[in-house]
Amino acid sequence: MVKIDLITGFLGSGKTTFIREYAKYLMSKGEKICIIENDYGAVNIDMVLLQDLLGDNCNLEMIVGGDGKEAHRRRFRTKLISMGMSGYDRVIIEPSGIYDADEFFDVLYDEPLDRWYEIGSVISIVDAESVLLLEGTSKYLFMSEIAWAGKLLLSKVDETTDVGQIHDFINATMEEYGCSVRFELKDIYSKSFDSFSQDEFDSIENAGYRRASYTKKQIDDSHYQPLFYFDVEMGEGLLKETARKLLADERAGKVIRIKGFVKTSDSTQVEINATEKEIKIEPVTSSRNAIIIIGEHLDKDYINEIWKDYCAVVSL
Repeated sequence: MVKIDLITGFLGSGKTTFIREYAKYLMSKGEKICIIENDYGAVNIDMVLLQDLLGDNCNLEMIVGGDGKEAHRRRFRTKLISMGMSGYDRVIIEPSGIYDADEFFDVLYDEPLDRWYEIGSVISIVDAESVLLLEGTSKYLFMSEIAWAGKLLLSKVDETTDVGQIHDFINATMEEYGCSVRFELKDIYSKSFDSFSQDEFDSIENAGYRRASYTKKQIDDSHYQPLFYFDVEMGEGLLKETARKLLADERAGKVIRIKGFVKTSDSTQVEINATEKEIKIEPVTSSRNAIIIIGEHLDKDYINEIWKDYCAVVSL
């Protein structure tokens, strides 16, 4: 049977960064893998970031969402059926940062998938920089993203990271929303993903998953609707200033993350990954210039006005 892992984590937590290292570890053992990316739009930014992994032992697939949970569930099931005889040893699922893990388990318990696939591990990424700032709906969604995890991996850690404080916050959040799961300190890894040892990756690979129960909340699909901008061209300085202002602009809604690829001159292109804590801009070569803006209750018309002069297509 094909092992299938689920990598969860709230918006901007660092799932793709971990998957890069995890995929390299699995391939170093000779495994043939497929990474399935979920996104709301026609261009998946995270999928572009994983293109260099493509090869004989690694394939990338995408499931486009955005038109309801049932439609997405059908496409997920259809995708797995179509891949059933492809000879993979392991499939890695990276869902969007807003995901109901019940879908993963429900689909894999259906025939004929239950005869082809075996659930491996649920691994959750926790943003050490921002997790303590979560509140309201975002805090609830964070809880639901990590509730099934066999291991929690802290991202964006440094010498100031207080793992004990984050551990206490996580369990208090579980209790606040009536979740049955509690984590021990040994369930949490706190180090750079590219510094994991072979033994640590072995432990992560075999982490398994928990059986969580909690009272579900209905979240309006528009609450976290992302915005996409294609063929973006602007200077690097202007890009950084525009991102900085947008992240602080209450008129735009609550912008959580800005990421993507931007043409900065006739011969240069950069990758931007911006949050309220940090704006990272690095040289890159990508097949497409596209920006995605993720947040709560975004004012599409207002944000479109900001980007309209720098892109070919504004968010529809």
